[in-house]
Amino acid sequence: MITEDRRAAQAVGRARGELTTPALILDLDLARANIAAMARRTRELGTALRPHVKVHKSPQLAHLQVQAGAQGITTATVWEARAMAQAGLDDILVANEVVGDSPMRALAALAGERRVLALVDDADNARRLGAVAAAMGVQVGLLVDVDTGMGRCGVRTAADAAALAQIVVGTPGLELGGVSGYEGHCMLEPDPARRVQRQRAAMDVLGAAVDAIADVGLPCEIVSAGGTGTYHLTGADPRVTELQAGSYAVMDLFHSRLVPGFEVAVTVLATVISRHGDDIVLDAGQKAVGGLAPRISGVAADAAYVNEEHTGFRLPPGTAPPVGTVVELQLGYAPTAINLFDAYHVVEGGVVTDLWPVMARYGVETLA
Repeated sequence: MITEDRRAAQAVGRARGELTTPALILDLDLARANIAAMARRTRELGTALRPHVKVHKSPQLAHLQVQAGAQGITTATVWEARAMAQAGLDDILVANEVVGDSPMRALAALAGERRVLALVDDADNARRLGAVAAAMGVQVGLLVDVDTGMGRCGVRTAADAAALAQIVVGTPGLELGGVSGYEGHCMLEPDPARRVQRQRAAMDVLGAAVDAIADVGLPCEIVSAGGTGTYHLTGADPRVTELQAGSYAVMDLFHSRLVPGFEVAVTVLATVISRHGDDIVLDAGQKAVGGLAPRISGVAADAAYVNEEHTGFRLPPGTAPPVGTVVELQLGYAPTAINLFDAYHVVEGGVVTDLWPVMARYGVETLA
């Protein structure tokens, strides 16, 4: 078995194009620039930033985001939250419902060590979580999850939000922190004007929930929303106190089409293993790049196909590189691709300087 120390020794000091492929590349210079840019923009918007680390699953990147001014972090799972807490991060929002004995106990254990929050949209689940927390002698902060139009998790009406908030306040072991409403469906709208309309409608739904909770005499200290694709819109809404945007740190093709000003900082290195005329085949497929098609950096050509172990491109006449050429793939959607690797090759100035682990991947650390 190759240990992490041995892998690092083999990689550190090599040029980014000299690595064995497929390899996950983090251009730290670009990531730092992205992090600084979002920190500056959220300050200008007057909104706090709680970046979603499900995107990169890296404590090192999360620390860089906090050092740049983020007030805390967001995770998708309790296991991500635990990995980040073990790395010294605090003020963690698990932007998801926490269901089941093991996740609840893990969340409560974290609450005894860190400021931790989670989402809730079900009264019985809130009571069960409260019972677990009370039995462990801690209090867990909860945000009422509001469906702003995605049709996924979240209470469906403002009245339901107010009723659930009252239950949270009346349940030992729980604290009401406010509300959360993710408008991710707006990012799927290709028309910019229509996207703005849908985002405003989503925030009106969230605002109505805040008003209904206020009407029963309860405060909403936190109103949490926003992703990278809508941060500039949601962050400008005075009703929103914090943004959960996360993809900006590494970026990908999906988010780059929505908002300008951030560079693709994570790529997958691949090798041309077959060439037939203008067609080339790379040694990185769905198991390396995820479900959305990648593009070759600097090449204006879409992928012809993405299979399990291969991605194919038909390139402009006369431009196909020979077999053995190493290329970099910009990812269609970074989070799913990153989750397929166990470590980043961290590159600074074109040279690998470190290996950083990808933490809390499903099936790897959930049982730790």
